[in-house]
Amino acid sequence: MTEPGIAGILQNIWDHDLKQTRLFLIISGSHIGMMQRELLAYQAPLFGRATAKLRLPPLPFGATQAYFPRYRTDERVAVYAMLGGVPGYWEMFDPTARLDSNIRKQLLGRSSLIMDEPRLLLQDFVSDIHNYVAILRAIAHGYRTPKQIADRAGLNERHISMYLKILIATGYVERRLPITATAASRLGRHSITDPFLRFYFRFLSERQAQLALGVQEQTLAELKKHLIDFIGTHTWEELCRDWLLQAGARGQLQVRPDQVGSAWTRTAQMDVVGINRMEKTMILGECKWGLRPADQDVLEKLVAQAAEFVPKAGQWRVLLLGFARAGWTDAARRLARNLAGQALQGPTQWVGMELMDLKQIDDDLADWA
Repeated sequence: MTEPGIAGILQNIWDHDLKQTRLFLIISGSHIGMMQRELLAYQAPLFGRATAKLRLPPLPFGATQAYFPRYRTDERVAVYAMLGGVPGYWEMFDPTARLDSNIRKQLLGRSSLIMDEPRLLLQDFVSDIHNYVAILRAIAHGYRTPKQIADRAGLNERHISMYLKILIATGYVERRLPITATAASRLGRHSITDPFLRFYFRFLSERQAQLALGVQEQTLAELKKHLIDFIGTHTWEELCRDWLLQAGARGQLQVRPDQVGSAWTRTAQMDVVGINRMEKTMILGECKWGLRPADQDVLEKLVAQAAEFVPKAGQWRVLLLGFARAGWTDAARRLARNLAGQALQGPTQWVGMELMDLKQIDDDLADWA
């Protein structure tokens, strides 16, 4: 419960008594909308008095190795896909209990407190959350353009941009562009940025009535059926992009990108893309979350699609990366070794191809955390 006058009281005490003292005052809060309205907005009593504003990011995936030491790496990836890096969510999971036990108790239980989080987070910014819930459900189920989202959510397409603009302002949704495209590109896709909200609106939001009655089996079946694809589409690709950004910054690659993201055209998709336009270098990567080692056909597809993303003008050097949960077959490794120095198109050259597995990504991110 918030005391409405606390900001005004702090303003009065600070201006008259504390401003000239050596007091170091920290005001913290987890509800971003409330902090913005009550403390940081132009009309707020404490506006202009802060000497620093710090927004704490979620914990990185690398920290899961220390917090969940008994979990296998793939289980920790699953935890991160479900909860993201919010410490308060991690504390709800017992690191000594089995993962399925934590899921049943904390995510599917009738008394689970975390199930109130999406509503509370949205109500921090808007009073009527109904349409916003429908939009988030649509995005979580893979509908990314305004028209697709409007059709799935049952909303008028003329109004959808207003709702999306508000969700983007909250930070829970972003409009992503191919990293190789300009700001005017019409290939934008909307994504949910918060992993827990993405997981909740994909698997749990529409099953609240069942879960309230203690019926868990249908939701568990949905999780078992689709969680691997969900992780492969979202979390694994994000971890690989995070790895690339940090590895490049540490000089551990043959080329150093200054931007990292993904790219797509109307006919092709590139999971991981790093680019340095000044040096005319590019990194293109494919991510696989399958249970078996990835074969050479994955790399052959990567090579075949690369030409769609490398700029046609200039002499570019291209490094290819393969990220596979279960590693790579011998045939794939032979293909990677034979690639360096071959021509791609015109003067553009392959720098080489490097292959990574889950263990390497996990160990590196834990070290860098």
